[in-house]
Amino acid sequence: MIRTPLRLALAASAMLALTAGAAQAKTLTISWWGFNGEKLDQIVIQPFKQQCGCDIVFETGNNADRLAKIRIRGGAGVDVAYFSDSFSQIGVTEGLFREIDRAKVPNIEGLYDLAKAPQGPFGPAYTIGRVGIVYDTARVTTPITSWNDLWREDMAASLTLPGITTTAGPMVVLKAGDHAGEDAFDNPDAAFEAVDALKPNVVKTYNTGSEMINLFSTGEVSAAVAQDFTLGQIQAAVPTAAWADLKEGAIATVNTVNIPKGAAEPELALQYINFILSPEIQQKLAAEGVDAPAAKAAQLTPEQARLWTYGADVVSKLQVLDYAKLNAAKNDWIDRWNEIFGG
Repeated sequence: MIRTPLRLALAASAMLALTAGAAQAKTLTISWWGFNGEKLDQIVIQPFKQQCGCDIVFETGNNADRLAKIRIRGGAGVDVAYFSDSFSQIGVTEGLFREIDRAKVPNIEGLYDLAKAPQGPFGPAYTIGRVGIVYDTARVTTPITSWNDLWREDMAASLTLPGITTTAGPMVVLKAGDHAGEDAFDNPDAAFEAVDALKPNVVKTYNTGSEMINLFSTGEVSAAVAQDFTLGQIQAAVPTAAWADLKEGAIATVNTVNIPKGAAEPELALQYINFILSPEIQQKLAAEGVDAPAAKAAQLTPEQARLWTYGADVVSKLQVLDYAKLNAAKNDWIDRWNEIFGG
């Protein structure tokens, strides 16, 4: 008669302890795109939850929408924010992000230099990409070895360019300035004269990777200015497609991870950033086709590395952009671009 109430009392006490523990569990709120959700859950989210004993919730959407939400909330609402470099630069310029305490994120020291502080003392880059030229070697018989080759006569009606509002679009303007022997920021007139001179070689501009890949697969184009993460899909459609080895180098793109100023769990956010920058996690993400590694110690097989911006030699040759200048120029460039190619 005594045992049953005692067991019940102990069970009730245990349940109360579990309930109290659950009530005390911290929640980390992450703002990201939501791509590769299953792989990220397996490689990043579940292991980190086990490490931190916390809950994790998400806010998903494109760069512009998610940044707008953080802006409207005055930098509150999320603890960790993933953005491509041009959008994170807007957040930095507008004062939406905290500076990162590097002492609490020791894995930053293991990153390639351009990933450590791409926008000053704010969020590091967790992955590195590049913008360059992809071309079909079966149809473009003279190898493309320079950005200036986009203007070659044998490239007439064979090229697709990224639209001006895409990540890579403004980079075409910068390269047009170089082709004209001018800095596009200082002399946009010369840059856009060169863009206009490129128009006969352009079949169509594209706004999504799938559009560009379709143009290759249907044979409408034989070359494109593109981001490297599309190379695998292009080669699946056109096995003779190749990434051009440009003497001036490709252009670096990075995705950053920041802590908004109003983050409710900034210390937990620092732990999370350190976790995703570890060589082990970086290597797993690259091997599973999620993101190129920014950690120098991540080791990939030649097959795994084939499609990524990977290795010190490749990374050291990348051109790095000033996104503060680029964002300031973008509205004017959009108008000028649309005069040439249409809105």
